[in-house]
Amino acid sequence: MGRSARETRGWAEEWQRSWDQLEARLVPDRDRWIGALLDVVDAAAVERPMVLDLACGTGTVTRRLLQRRPTARSIAVDVDPVLLAIASATFAADERVRVLRADLRDPAWLETVPEHQIDATLTSTSLHWLTEDVVRRLYRDLARLVRPGGVVAHAEVMPVGDLPVLGAGLARVERDRRSAAAHDGSSDWNAWWDEAARDPELRAAGEERRVVFPTSYPAEEFSPPAEWHIAALRDAGFAEAGVVWRSGTGAVVAAVR
Repeated sequence: MGRSARETRGWAEEWQRSWDQLEARLVPDRDRWIGALLDVVDAAAVERPMVLDLACGTGTVTRRLLQRRPTARSIAVDVDPVLLAIASATFAADERVRVLRADLRDPAWLETVPEHQIDATLTSTSLHWLTEDVVRRLYRDLARLVRPGGVVAHAEVMPVGDLPVLGAGLARVERDRRSAAAHDGSSDWNAWWDEAARDPELRAAGEERRVVFPTSYPAEEFSPPAEWHIAALRDAGFAEAGVVWRSGTGAVVAAVR
């Protein structure tokens, strides 16, 4: 006998809490980053925005969006089978959310998106998984997908390029904060994935994930300064782009189509 809808919601919520704990350890300012992303949506002044949650993971950004803007709609896109399984269970009964699987490394990913007048695209701590050429192409893709006047906002580690000495100090402060957070009992990255692999409900998704990602984390990350993202967004066709929020090496770059 399968689980009831209530049991499924409870199962998904447990994994959401676990993922939030992991991410809070890795990115101590994560909630502030997400809040800054949602501020960009508010600034776009759309009553019922259609939002693309790009590389959505378990759907954290969408969850926070709907808490702030209950009338919003979200298309949550990711390629990770495990995280998508949790996201799908989380939003199974929510007609405001569509959870889709697409690989941003594949230029054909756009064909999976059913809407072509997106008001806002949001992404957090995800594009560092991609290579430089893919991120450039992705920004061009978004320039086609986001409506004129719509916005894109990306939260990520972005080194403070114009302050090399202070930037290095800020990076050290953040490493110290992550180290301190490691003592709060939260699982680390590999331990979290090991735990997910032991869940019978995620076993098949975990096996599929190993095909999608041969390693649990990229050997090399692409984390350029904010100036790189700003230039790439403008080259892609966005009318304006710039930093709308920063704390240490964490920043949110936003652009208007």
